[in-house]
Amino acid sequence: MNITVLVVGAGPVGLTMAAELARYGVTVRVVDKAASRTDRSKALVLWSRTLELLDRCPDADGGPGSAPFVHAGFRVVAANIVAGDRRVGRIDLSTVDSPYPFALMLPQSETERLLDERLGRLGVTVERAVELTAFADRGDRVEALLRHADGRDEPVTADWLVACDGTHSTVRHGLAVPFAGETLDSDWILADVHLTGYPVPDTEMSIYWQRDGACVIFPISPGRYRVLADMPGTGDERPPTPTLAQAQAVIDRRGPGGVTAFDPIWLAGFRINGRKVAGYRHGRAFLAGDAAHVHSPAGGQGMNTGMQDAFNLAWKLAMVVNRTAGDQLLDSYSPERSAVGDDVLKAAGRLTAVATMRNPLARAVRNAVGHLLLGLRPVRRAFADAMTEVTIGYPDGPLNGPSAAGLSPAAGERLAPVTGQPPAGSGPAPRFALFAARTAAIAALLDEYTDLVAPDVRPPPRGNGVWLVRPDGYVAAVVNAGDVHELDRYLAALGAGGTHRRPSVKDLVGDGKLIAAGGLEKNL
Repeated sequence: MNITVLVVGAGPVGLTMAAELARYGVTVRVVDKAASRTDRSKALVLWSRTLELLDRCPDADGGPGSAPFVHAGFRVVAANIVAGDRRVGRIDLSTVDSPYPFALMLPQSETERLLDERLGRLGVTVERAVELTAFADRGDRVEALLRHADGRDEPVTADWLVACDGTHSTVRHGLAVPFAGETLDSDWILADVHLTGYPVPDTEMSIYWQRDGACVIFPISPGRYRVLADMPGTGDERPPTPTLAQAQAVIDRRGPGGVTAFDPIWLAGFRINGRKVAGYRHGRAFLAGDAAHVHSPAGGQGMNTGMQDAFNLAWKLAMVVNRTAGDQLLDSYSPERSAVGDDVLKAAGRLTAVATMRNPLARAVRNAVGHLLLGLRPVRRAFADAMTEVTIGYPDGPLNGPSAAGLSPAAGERLAPVTGQPPAGSGPAPRFALFAARTAAIAALLDEYTDLVAPDVRPPPRGNGVWLVRPDGYVAAVVNAGDVHELDRYLAALGAGGTHRRPSVKDLVGDGKLIAAGGLEKNL
């Protein structure tokens, strides 16, 4: 059977990938060796940036795509950091410039259900109890072998293969790609429990820095919480599963006091891995999510980072499949997302190290510096922006075109969506969006690039500039209103190798360099 894209793995990342491709009209097949979706809460939080990206595919009623998730989830609006009996600082998420200025607590089982339903509305059904057992990249196609629950082996051919199959990825192992990093020697406990007597509002999470370790308590829904805490390493091959009594003892030692845990929903032990591949693209195969990177749960960035891998790759694959852009567009996936993965890995590691300090002097310095910094409003806002992932961008990305001085957001930065307006990238085709005053030059650009640019021109965010925005909401290029010809050259380069009738930028610019340091030309 010939298919365009074979997605391996139907967790949140694989479901996001398949849904994005399907809404762009790409033939996709998604398989998972598990017989059913997870029934565990696992990854709990959807951050603001992920909710914004979900909006580009409308819900069943035509409303914002994040609406079913927001309706099913629970909003957390602040994070407290406490050391001993003193609050080090409080981070208010309502300051974030987003339609979703909060952390949305939603069990992974629910996130998968809603993504599965979205995929079903797009005409694709996940094939469960189907395992990828072998594959080979033949240069112009991928040949794969799928094993069904009844033992039957099915050979398939796909144009592209996307691995969303987790930490123990079959595809990554098959590619023999190193998964470099380390496993921390401490054990951790996870307890999804109900609490009584907890003095913190249930719309706020709390991080406790205590003498014998860290404890994080954050709400899942009213009365239900997740507790995470580090424990001394046992040296066992697998960390032991904690009991409710052990979880209660940790809450008593490190929490606010007077809190009782009961009715446990999930108790688990785990160790923290910090690992990542160097490259996310290998010929016609791509790695995404935990197949490409795993790290400390500090910051709750893992699932969101993986879903954003999918958002980044899907529109590029769709453009190449639809022949509106050349294959070189796909080379941008790895450098863009690998840089983000590096940053997340480092930040999560730093947060873990800071929270688990044992040296008394180091803890005292940490507490004093933290209290001082978090007393400053700009620092608190910066923390909130980083937590909610609205600061993620591609400042050195290979797709960045011209970026005129004094115009913000610059190339590679996120353009904040406006509440009530469809975000850039909405619709059934992956097209760039123009934010500008409508002029004759803009009209000519739209006429020339109907396959690359959406026809509706939107008001510019500020000033007399012209913003060309990617289908994933990041600025591709920004120029002064009199320099629209620079966007012409950028789009010509993007379309080179597809069916677009214009020549490549090499034909338009004698020295082969894109105007104003555009990185796209490096891959032509």
